[in-house]
Amino acid sequence: MSDLPKAAIILGTTDKPRIYSPEICRELEAICDVVVDGCTSGDIPLRSAELAEVRFLFSGWGPPQLNAATLAYFPKLEAVFYGAGTLKNIVTNDFWATGLPICSAWVANSVPVAEYTFAQIILALKQTHRCQSLMRTTRTYSFPAHFELGGAFGTTVGLISLGQIGRRVAMWLRQLDVNVLAFDPYCSSSAAKELGVELVGSMSELFSRSRVVSVHAPEKSDTVGLITGDLIAALPPGGAFINTSRGILVREAEMIEVLRERTDLTAILDVVWPEPSAPDSPLYDLPNVFLTPHIAGSIGGECARMGSYMVDECRRYLAGQPLQYRVSREAFERMA
Repeated sequence: MSDLPKAAIILGTTDKPRIYSPEICRELEAICDVVVDGCTSGDIPLRSAELAEVRFLFSGWGPPQLNAATLAYFPKLEAVFYGAGTLKNIVTNDFWATGLPICSAWVANSVPVAEYTFAQIILALKQTHRCQSLMRTTRTYSFPAHFELGGAFGTTVGLISLGQIGRRVAMWLRQLDVNVLAFDPYCSSSAAKELGVELVGSMSELFSRSRVVSVHAPEKSDTVGLITGDLIAALPPGGAFINTSRGILVREAEMIEVLRERTDLTAILDVVWPEPSAPDSPLYDLPNVFLTPHIAGSIGGECARMGSYMVDECRRYLAGQPLQYRVSREAFERMA
């Protein structure tokens, strides 16, 4: 019998091999005895004997909801490691009442979003999307109006929110000779200065001064419909708007109206609302809209990064070291 602490991996059927790949599982098995491997929430009653000894629960997309009924199967539970982002589908008041730590891989999921955003900012500054659309129509080398304003050197990029993703994008933008503005009422001036970012007092100022604006605000009651048509219309000639956050933050009908009138603008949308767009949505047809199917976050092999972060977090727990990705109830409720 193994002396290692017992662990269980419980999540959606198709998500286990993506988040907890064979390589990640081997790393986990070096520090834990995985007695329940890859079962789903519905299997929990069938595995009650093994779960009664489990100290660590690893999960991800398709998690069990940690209510009183579920927690009763885990009398020895010490910590939960959630290999995905938001905890809204797993935590309950019953769980918070236990005082047990729960860690989320949301930081790991921020990496590919920032990578996607950084790439799209560079492409937008080079007028890549506009050139591609025009060349498809003209069948020759074609340069759109205001092309002379393109390029990264000396231009300005605006970021909405300096959370984990926005901060990462801001740091990477240091590689370019661009000015970075940000609108974030919760970011201190000292933190912005450390990032090399100029805080602005309004989104109107951000849009009017930025060649490219990228949204990284979370979905909350006060951010729904945050991006209006008037804001997008304030972009300078040849400007671009990037959304990798949530489609519901944008007033889509207003955005579409602006994009129809301002053909010099480009919308780069990895998220829409509702998702996906209806088949008759104008977003599919507008030549200045660049759509991708919500791929900015972790996909394919990138998902294993989330599992890896959680295994590393468990190592820290066992070593008595501070947890890097623990989510407090206060932080969860603030984001929710």
